[in-house]
Amino acid sequence: MVFNRDNKIMKKLKINIPIFLTMVLLTVSCERFLLAPDPQSDPVGNFEFLWHELNNKYSYFEYKSLDWDSIYTAYRPQVREDMSDRELFDLLAAMLYELKDGHVNITSPFDRSRNWSWYLDHPQNFNETIIYRNYLGNDYRITGPLHNQIIDSVLYVYYASFANRISTAHLDALMERAEGLKGVIIDIRNNGGGSSGNAYALASCFSDSSWTYGKNRVKTGPGPDDFSPWNTLSVHPRSGKRFSGEVVLLCNRNSYSASNLFALMMKSLPNVTLAGDNSGGGGGTPAFGELPNGWIYRFSATQTINMQGEHTEHGVPVDIRLDLDPADEALGIDNILETALDLFRP
Repeated sequence: MVFNRDNKIMKKLKINIPIFLTMVLLTVSCERFLLAPDPQSDPVGNFEFLWHELNNKYSYFEYKSLDWDSIYTAYRPQVREDMSDRELFDLLAAMLYELKDGHVNITSPFDRSRNWSWYLDHPQNFNETIIYRNYLGNDYRITGPLHNQIIDSVLYVYYASFANRISTAHLDALMERAEGLKGVIIDIRNNGGGSSGNAYALASCFSDSSWTYGKNRVKTGPGPDDFSPWNTLSVHPRSGKRFSGEVVLLCNRNSYSASNLFALMMKSLPNVTLAGDNSGGGGGTPAFGELPNGWIYRFSATQTINMQGEHTEHGVPVDIRLDLDPADEALGIDNILETALDLFRP
């Protein structure tokens, strides 16, 4: 019985094997048919991949009056099949530099491209050594990333990077210290950005009611009008202690990305004055991707405007425009901070 049963099984297998193989081949063929071919990892393939990614998704071509097709025409003939990685990287970096955008770059194992003209072409307007020696002093409080000191009944807060997380406990402590004071000065000079969540959390401390500060939209295709609908941006007050008195925000051209967004949030409040230099910009949220050869790229994929319809890609204007005075700086005086303090002095 066992022998006969096995014979019957084998006969069935012999009958079904061709059908089974046919089904496997069809399945594999369908998968090959449905899946797009992998992009080529040679110099031409990497160039084409990057150019088309930005062509479809970069958000500021029209606003900056950039002809991406002409940039293709200029750079594509320079691509050679025998290029070294270094040569290809330099060519792609030069092409991306044309966008004049601090949120656009590529990163390889040996280098990272960048465009820092948004602050290198302007006065620095900040001296961190003077701040720590002559204003924060040796007894300032380190409330997480928020370094703060009371100066002439005004709370001065220096926040070096929005990449450094602000917790609820940090904000509770800061707001408790601000209670009863004449005002608050927040210094985000040389703060190159980081988390927009930290920007939102800090801004939520300075109003007792919600406010709208701008709109944003996402690039969705290669056409000039291929964007998502505008999305309204608002801040809601935090549930804990808040400070609704007078606030001065100090900016410089190195206040970029999340700092630029924070400046936009704060400028929309009636109790806030911006002083120093205009923020550096960076109004587009960066999107990331990977080239076929594994290099990482990023670019601005959104646009942000204020409630007057003005783009923030090139910065948020201050209310009081000031440069750091070299003569004062030599004496250890920050005239920008002193001007902010004067707003609270009799």
